[in-house]
Amino acid sequence: MNAIIIATLVLGAVGIVVGIGLVYIGNKFHVEVDERETEIREVLPGNNCGACGYAGCDAVAAAIVAGEASAAVCPVGGAPVAEKINGIMGTHAELSARKVAFVRCNGSCENTSTKNQYVGIRDCRAVVLAGLNPWDCDFGCIGYGSCAAVCPQNAIHTKDGVAVVDPEKCVGCGLCVKTCPNGLIELIPYGQKTVVRCRNIDKGKDVKAICSVGCIGCRLCTKQCENAAISVDNNLARIDYSLCIDCGKCAEKCPQSTITKA
Repeated sequence: MNAIIIATLVLGAVGIVVGIGLVYIGNKFHVEVDERETEIREVLPGNNCGACGYAGCDAVAAAIVAGEASAAVCPVGGAPVAEKINGIMGTHAELSARKVAFVRCNGSCENTSTKNQYVGIRDCRAVVLAGLNPWDCDFGCIGYGSCAAVCPQNAIHTKDGVAVVDPEKCVGCGLCVKTCPNGLIELIPYGQKTVVRCRNIDKGKDVKAICSVGCIGCRLCTKQCENAAISVDNNLARIDYSLCIDCGKCAEKCPQSTITKA
């Protein structure tokens, strides 16, 4: 009986000592958290998607408070969240214009054909690594939806073999841009209507042989633009969105219907 009492007292004493030690260590290594960091964390979407370039919402909240990131760093939250963060931080940072993802390809099943029968993981990156692009155009959309899989807003779907973005759902996080192995996706200004739906840089005759809507680098588009917003570089038409006024004249003259006005 005495042994039981002694053992109980010893265990109790050890527990007290350990408790005191934990309290001491906790106080010694305690790090004060800026209240603004907590407030910012509460207004962030909580996706922890990493689109902002940080490990997650906790990390980006700390970076904002530390002055290492702007109030508009979260593309998922967009302008509404940025405004709330500005309010918390007492800043008036200029908010960037909204951008959305755009897929530079129109090589659907009707416009091009297949050359390989791919059997394997339904992932665009796996197809590229295997070197077995099922489509004739090596520059076009593979259509296996790797971009859609990483989209936190479910703004991308595949239609007739080509990824399509819903601009109303897209928040311009850029995750799809980083994921596309063919570099087909870019961020363009929200509301931009005139676009080039191609990324093939082969010569015109080679493009026409594999796709009925591919850019052939004919330069007819450049002659229509009064603002010098469109140019042809390396056989491919490109639009400078900062100069484009969406008049659509280039789209009207494009013989391949590569340039479209949505």
